[in-house]
Amino acid sequence: MPENKHLDLLEKIRGNIAGVIVGKREAIDRLLICLVCGGHALIEDVPGLGKTSLVSALASSVDCSFARIQFTPDVLPSDVTGFTMYNINTGEKQFYPGAVMSQIILADEINRTSPKTQSALLQAMQERQVTVDGVTHSLPQPFMVCATQNPVELTGTYPLPEAQLDRFLMRISMGYPEKSEEVAILQRNRTANPVTGIKPVATAEDVLELQKALGEIKCAVSVMNYIVELAAFTRRHQDVSLGASPRASIALMRASMGLAMLEGRDYVLPDDAQKMLRPVLAHRIALHSQAYIQNQTHEGILDSALRGTAVPGLA
Repeated sequence: MPENKHLDLLEKIRGNIAGVIVGKREAIDRLLICLVCGGHALIEDVPGLGKTSLVSALASSVDCSFARIQFTPDVLPSDVTGFTMYNINTGEKQFYPGAVMSQIILADEINRTSPKTQSALLQAMQERQVTVDGVTHSLPQPFMVCATQNPVELTGTYPLPEAQLDRFLMRISMGYPEKSEEVAILQRNRTANPVTGIKPVATAEDVLELQKALGEIKCAVSVMNYIVELAAFTRRHQDVSLGASPRASIALMRASMGLAMLEGRDYVLPDDAQKMLRPVLAHRIALHSQAYIQNQTHEGILDSALRGTAVPGLA
């Protein structure tokens, strides 16, 4: 079993975020799984549902450096990674770090900036370092990118390429609140933004310890085979033009480990992989154009994978 201190810490962070985000337990838990897995999150939904507040609440709950990048068409790669220029006093080149040199990054409306600027995040997200003018700079640890985008309004946007999407551990959707939840939201926001009242309940060292503890979660070979079979199903499906890669299989396994940890288990169940399948794989596969005409969806393909793949026993 995961240590009680790890579960207590996760519960404190979850409770802190829930003090701002009403009723979105699934979205909160998925963001926490990204945190313990050392992964990145793509939060996608229509405006006004709390995407930015969710990330701000997480950043306020852990005592890590935080930077928000408001992506627009005129944001340059150097604004993200940093740049070097000569110091007139010393005559030497000096590195001026960009916003990415923080531990938690909010990449707000990431699809509103150019592909060139989007790609500036690629090395940072995959390798936890950036190279500027031939010099490599390591990023602070822990490091997490939480990007938001609006999937409805496409005017003035640049769709994220597959290589960029593949760097996100999960795609998280918020969804509209229930009536009672929306009333609670109004009550909490009547006088001030509730995010401003959050105090940190964890340190950067605590987060790194949680990420290290993830390695203690066991994943049986039978469950690994199940994960590989689910990924392989997407590769041979007639409506899929780009199936899940081995990186996607790794992401599904680690997300399943994160869910097990969040639920207080030190082992992964097939049920964990089933629950994580949509948020981990839906944004990583591409469909043929004919499939869209026939109203086929990424989620529908993954549901077919669940129905068509035998569930292993744990004996």
